[in-house]
Amino acid sequence: MNEKLLEFDIAIVGAGPASIAAACAASENGKTVVMLETSPWFGGQLWRSEFPRAKTRQAIKWFTHLSETSAKAFLNTTVIDAPAENTLLAETSDGNLRVKYDKLILATGTREIFLPFPGWTLPNVYGAGAMQALAKADWPVEGKRIAVAGSGPLLFAVAANLRIRGATIVLTAEQTDLMSFLKFGMKLPLLAPSKILQAIKYQSRLIGVTYKTSCWPVEAYGSEQLESVMFTNGKRNWKVDCDYLACAFGLTANLELPRLLGCKINHDAVFVDDFQQTSLKGVYCAGELTGIGGIDSALTEGQIAGLAAAGKMKQAKKLRRTRRRYNKFEKAMAKGFALRRELLKLADDETIICRCEDVTAGQLREFDDWKSAKLQTRCGMGPCQGRICGCAVKEMFGWENLSIRPPVYPAKMKNLE
Repeated sequence: MNEKLLEFDIAIVGAGPASIAAACAASENGKTVVMLETSPWFGGQLWRSEFPRAKTRQAIKWFTHLSETSAKAFLNTTVIDAPAENTLLAETSDGNLRVKYDKLILATGTREIFLPFPGWTLPNVYGAGAMQALAKADWPVEGKRIAVAGSGPLLFAVAANLRIRGATIVLTAEQTDLMSFLKFGMKLPLLAPSKILQAIKYQSRLIGVTYKTSCWPVEAYGSEQLESVMFTNGKRNWKVDCDYLACAFGLTANLELPRLLGCKINHDAVFVDDFQQTSLKGVYCAGELTGIGGIDSALTEGQIAGLAAAGKMKQAKKLRRTRRRYNKFEKAMAKGFALRRELLKLADDETIICRCEDVTAGQLREFDDWKSAKLQTRCGMGPCQGRICGCAVKEMFGWENLSIRPPVYPAKMKNLE
């Protein structure tokens, strides 16, 4: 097995906004820094379309800042294990990379939450964020009829970006109720004033598009691919013809690596102190791992983590008030877009829950816990290792996969110890 050993003061897992901010803060304070990123680009999902030539002012600022530091980065590099103390094992196209570090910063981001309903596995049913990423990568959406559904502010961004690329948005369906939506909006001036201008920009691009609260999909139809979607407001159902459905019910943190290391988890987020340090000394977390709060929160937490890991506590302390404000925004968003119980009952017995192993809801309802279901049905044991169905069974049945073993991502047999 081809393996390379490297040593750094600080290792950062991820290369999104939080990671970039952490790398800049630590590197400019004299620490040797390495970033390990699974994807072939900097910027994570939020800035993936900005790499390598950033267009927005914020991305330009941070990409430029990073390029001026001595921080090193390995893209197309997936951390699969933590085989020894202060050591990470990562897989690359050329073999393994063993990284020894003094301090570790985790910023592994999020993935979308999918709640199964009949027909959700039809071709042309996409995650909302995935649909947006495809469009930004020049996936042809011009002239296509697209329904956007699910929950959270992301729906506005997705619908707006699809529309400016020529798509016809036939409906934007938000599952939360109007009062919760308005209460969240009223908190923006105090907690996240920058989001107001962003919201106005998106709204201006969506003039004439139907937007409904207390609305969600209940079934998708099509012979070979998506042709229409049945929506409901809880009182009546109606069918909408469309070519694509972009649907996701929020985001969930990628907690596999923090769990493997033994970090304390509270309410689906990594517990951190005022300096972003986890329950493990010398291990820090930043960005969506500590709560779904958006890019400004991620950048602030990344800076705090980088400064704290570099021993610059006084500088890190100056950013804590800003972080506390973003934390309030995170809580307001979680409350405003909490999932309604009806969504957890959409799947009938024939609805596939685990797409990798074709396990249906009816099969899973025979079991009382995740372990029993996995042993008998292989639910969660396919290529995605439960990253899709894991969220669904947690919401539907209250099951949670607490048994995290290496490799935390699929890896080649020859690269495993």
